[in-house]
Amino acid sequence: MRRILALLLLVVGCALAQSKHIVVIAHRGEHLRHPENTIAAFQGAVDAGADFFELDVRTTADGKLVLMHDESVERMTNGKGLVGNMTFEEICKLDVRGARVPTFDEALEFARGKIGVYVDSKRISAGDVVAAIERHEMQDHVVIYGGAKHLKEVSELRPKMKVMPEAGSAAMLKSLLEGMRLQVAAFGGGDFNDETIAVARLAKVDIYVDRLGAADNESFWQDAVDRGATGIQTDHPAELVAYLKSKGYR
Repeated sequence: MRRILALLLLVVGCALAQSKHIVVIAHRGEHLRHPENTIAAFQGAVDAGADFFELDVRTTADGKLVLMHDESVERMTNGKGLVGNMTFEEICKLDVRGARVPTFDEALEFARGKIGVYVDSKRISAGDVVAAIERHEMQDHVVIYGGAKHLKEVSELRPKMKVMPEAGSAAMLKSLLEGMRLQVAAFGGGDFNDETIAVARLAKVDIYVDRLGAADNESFWQDAVDRGATGIQTDHPAELVAYLKSKGYR
């Protein structure tokens, strides 16, 4: 009887493992083959089979929402200056390695019906991010990452919108859970530890962890899954999707 029970538990455990879906997030789109934060990179993420592409949103001097990771345009374009000091017209003239700087609206419109959007709020008001997302009817297909103050403002405007703060530490995550209705929290190399993971799991909060740089490989991907990650942000979306499929996680 004990042997039969053990076998049944093993079968059930394997079935549960096989049914687990790990979310794949393409960091700045599929940016190893395309310029980051461009429509081409986002198409690459779709082609790779990712669930989300991550993008970085900033506000121009005249209040337009554009995509740029850095505060300055110099690394990615043929121009110079800070996004926040430039007009939308000036941003539109920039060359991004054969592409151009997309607007947040363009990215949301592209994503609708194809893929989710992981919004990294670099410099954007809560009202503007909510308005843009709702314009494109993407409120059920986004996660919004940013500082705690910004995310609280978003939550006050739209309590059902999925906001995602950095976990930080077990104590910090507990504090965030007291102040906001969280469905998901972001983890990096520093806070992806057993104590903080336990807080998230107890609260039934999804765990989206960065696996970038030296940690962006099969060993670290599997470690993340084994320790409770429900989503992984990667620079190698196609490879991660293939790996997760091979393990029955997609």
